Amino acid sequence: MYPCRKKGFRLWLAGIVILSVTGGQAWANMVTSIRPLGFIASAIGEGVMDTDVLLPNGASPHDYALRPSDIGRIRGADLVVWVGPELEAFMARPVAALPAAKALTLSATPAIMPLLMKGGDHDDDAPASHARSNDADHHHGEYNMHIWLSPEIATQTAIAIHDRLLQLRPDKKAQLDENLLFFTTSLTKNDKIIAIMLSPVSGRGYFVFHDAYGYFEKHYGLSPLGYFTINPEIQPGAQALHNIRTQLVEHKALCIFAEPQFRPAVISAVARGTDVRMGTLDPLGSGIALGKDSYSHFLFQLTNQYMSCLNKKS
Repeated sequence: MYPCRKKGFRLWLAGIVILSVTGGQAWANMVTSIRPLGFIASAIGEGVMDTDVLLPNGASPHDYALRPSDIGRIRGADLVVWVGPELEAFMARPVAALPAAKALTLSATPAIMPLLMKGGDHDDDAPASHARSNDADHHHGEYNMHIWLSPEIATQTAIAIHDRLLQLRPDKKAQLDENLLFFTTSLTKNDKIIAIMLSPVSGRGYFVFHDAYGYFEKHYGLSPLGYFTINPEIQPGAQALHNIRTQLVEHKALCIFAEPQFRPAVISAVARGTDVRMGTLDPLGSGIALGKDSYSHFLFQLTNQYMSCLNKKS
């Protein structure tokens, strides 16, 4: 009997140590669907809650399939932060099974909903020249759900995460308030710097691989000529590629941007024989470590990717 009692005492003592270290509760964690949301969440949760990103580097929310371990991470999280079913359809079922307090659906957040931009097929202000291929009838949602590319929505996302964490950890209010202030102050400062950096290339035309960058482009006054596809899971057809090639010449596009998550050979093929340069935009910030400044690092990385192609001398 004595060994059993001794083992039980050790387990009890270990539990006391854990509770004392975490302020009376087991250490909590957030799970975000994609890395850019992880940038924001980790900044607000620093010193309060760990942040875990569901999708690995190189994966896309458009075609990701959950593994059993992913479902376990969602179920075990104290807070799950995602955009919504229009973007991460693979998460809809496991998130629906969570208690309401454990899920933060950003696209349904009252402060964010009025800021949503209509998607490419619905936006009256979108470039007229875009590729309507076999995916033209694919329902990709009424709104553009790449909301993390909007600094304005990023601020509202930070506030929403702050408020939800405050409900979970009211004892950490001072730390959470400090984290939110740091995030918003830093973003305001860097937003102005980025606007100045992109100003010289604001009138230079280009094509992007898929309709993802509208928030960033509108916010910083960039001049996209169009995109290859709305749904990156479906390659544009031959007629669409012919139309794009014609537009590249007629509109004198400087650049075509691919993405590291998708490496379609069609981009190289359609640019062959033209003077159009090729660049890469990473809308998910692959390789950037989570931390207090990671969202600003993400915006600067994307800015430099635009400039590396658009700012070259002809």
